[in-house]
Amino acid sequence: MTSSGTCSLRPFLYTFRRFCCSSTNMFVTTSNSSSKFRSKIENGPTLQDFMKKACFIQEKPAEIQYENTEHEEIPTYIPDDQYMMGRVRKVYFETYGCQMNVNDTEIAWSFLQKKGYLRTGELAEADVVLLVTCSVREKAEQTIWNRLKQLTALKKRRPKTHAPLKIGVLGCMAERLKAELLEREKLVDVLAGPDAYRDLPRLLYLAHSGQRASNVLLSLEETYADVMPVHQSGQGHSAFVSIMRGCNNMCSYCIVPFTRGRERSRPISSILEEVRLLSDQGVKEVTLLGQNVNSYRDTSEVQFCGSEPPRLSRGFAALCRPRPGGLRFADLLDRVSLVDPEMRVRFTSPHPKDFPDEVLHLIQERANICRQLHLPAQSGSSRVLQAMRRGYTRDAYLELVANIRKIIPGVSLSSDFIVGFCGETEEDHEQTLSLVKEVGYSVGFLFAYSMRKKTHAFHRLHDDVPAEVKQRRLEELITVFREEAARVNNRLIGSNQLVLVEGESKRSSQELCGRNEGNMKVIFPQQDVALQASVTHTAPIKPGDYVLVKITSASSQSLRGHVLSHTTLSSTGREQPQEHWDRQMAGC
Repeated sequence: MTSSGTCSLRPFLYTFRRFCCSSTNMFVTTSNSSSKFRSKIENGPTLQDFMKKACFIQEKPAEIQYENTEHEEIPTYIPDDQYMMGRVRKVYFETYGCQMNVNDTEIAWSFLQKKGYLRTGELAEADVVLLVTCSVREKAEQTIWNRLKQLTALKKRRPKTHAPLKIGVLGCMAERLKAELLEREKLVDVLAGPDAYRDLPRLLYLAHSGQRASNVLLSLEETYADVMPVHQSGQGHSAFVSIMRGCNNMCSYCIVPFTRGRERSRPISSILEEVRLLSDQGVKEVTLLGQNVNSYRDTSEVQFCGSEPPRLSRGFAALCRPRPGGLRFADLLDRVSLVDPEMRVRFTSPHPKDFPDEVLHLIQERANICRQLHLPAQSGSSRVLQAMRRGYTRDAYLELVANIRKIIPGVSLSSDFIVGFCGETEEDHEQTLSLVKEVGYSVGFLFAYSMRKKTHAFHRLHDDVPAEVKQRRLEELITVFREEAARVNNRLIGSNQLVLVEGESKRSSQELCGRNEGNMKVIFPQQDVALQASVTHTAPIKPGDYVLVKITSASSQSLRGHVLSHTTLSSTGREQPQEHWDRQMAGC
């Protein structure tokens, strides 16, 4: 039996040994002990009986456990027809954290849908509630703990005429806090780590049978390459496509390698198949996902396994030595962009070390690869970056930014920053503020440092920046970031932006919104849409369409303008925002 979840062979071996010993002792003094013993063995419990009894005895798992098989078949000791009990049950998902969790929700739903479960968007209708969780920061975990208490109260109020409500925790928090989740006030019926979604039907079968079930083993190979996620974006025009899982970077602050495991990449053929299917369904934008998306390496076929070493950004180093051979991210990006010239391609989240020139030149060359890069800096201080084990200095990062802007004029940059990391001084903080001003980002994800158990920082560093200082520095960084983002976005006033329409604006039903190539929200009046349809005698603009919008105003978070025309991606040239800004300055 393949080990999975909290299932262990130890209780089975103990039970089996006890049975054999007691049987032998029972018959050893009889005259016909040998034949009776054989009869007892032949007619007694089978291996499956012991497995059923022992499989879900909870044991404290090791820090990181790995499963060496890509995936396992559903165990035969549960009748196949019992899995179909899901056909009368409704499952409700709540997704927290990163885009990878959105994709994981779609993967998990794919397995449950095949077993007859129905999906509901109403909590009151649910028989099963599954939380897809995040463990990157303490605040994210506390949100889940609070939610579990609310759901437990709801579970207790459930009418006795209904089947008992089952609550499950999926993803990173299930992996990191498995023991606490199972022991603390019995809040959870099912736990499934990021590599255990195939096991969900079995885990839920056991939960419906009155047991508490868990599978949190990490895998060295699982990529869900053979699974087609059931996309539930609700918009129909955009989708996430997971291309790799796990991370090898081992940054000192980050829990991801411990909750998601080691890097492994999905075969390129599987990715292209999913992208083609999405294109056939009318999807106009795909985002390639991974914890370190641009370190992708496919060695699934013999011809891909070479000896060529990977190319890193100049001045960058990797803590774990990258393996040679395989198809790299540039190869994948090239092939994905050729699937459909009318489909935009984005990717996240990359590491700055994995931006060799061939990736940058490809982005500039292909009109449907968005000229928008997420470039996580984390800090502007070389001293703090070294403590974070990021593999680069401030100067190397700025050199990469300059190279990117040289190869991809008009590129839009976003970033991640952490304030209050171990040992960060006021001078370090000022260097972070100055980096934000020097680079000029459009979008930022800014956080105060939260120490995570198991990380290098937890074992080797001291979280010595007071909480109030972290909060003050975070507020200062937010202020500076918004000022710089507003300055960057103001450069776009007067330019024409190609916008993929998403739907009505959240603030007004009289306005539509979408996103430009730089992933900035663009808002424009509904009346522009009606006017265009009447003038051009074309169908009204709808979500999933491309429109050309002239920008009339900007803020740190959005752009506003008027529709010029209903268009396509391949027929619209890309104006360089920097060139537009230079022309404006020349005319002043």
